[in-house]
Amino acid sequence: MIPNFSCHSLPRSQGNPHKFSYQATDQVDRDHDSGWAVRARDEFQPVSRGELLDRLRSGTATVLDVRPEDEFASGHLPNALNIPLSQLERRLAELPADQEIVAYCRGPWCVLSFEAVAVLRQRGYRVRRLEDGFPEWKLAGLPIESVPVR
Repeated sequence: MIPNFSCHSLPRSQGNPHKFSYQATDQVDRDHDSGWAVRARDEFQPVSRGELLDRLRSGTATVLDVRPEDEFASGHLPNALNIPLSQLERRLAELPADQEIVAYCRGPWCVLSFEAVAVLRQRGYRVRRLEDGFPEWKLAGLPIESVPVR
């Protein structure tokens, strides 16, 4: 079962010893000054926007959007598959076992993609996360898709 998580921008304050990066495991450290749960550095290098664009063009990656369905409908990366984190475990059959998956969500501090990566790695999938999220992709002027309003 996947616990419910929300996305928060983690505060950066002077003198804070944490770098506010995450690791896709179950290990969580707590910042004693702010009380925020933070994760150590991701054990695998995240995918850059440029690398993902190349992989999209060549068809060598499956893009997984783990945001809620309404956010996906408003805009998403090209050819992205939307499986909200809360539905991920019961929808694993929709993911290819023979291709790397790149997960993304609301931005670099959103925990949804980190948790999706952890769940999928535990089940043997090759998966990494996008270095940032949909808002940064859109602001960079990169291609997006949306679901037509009915």
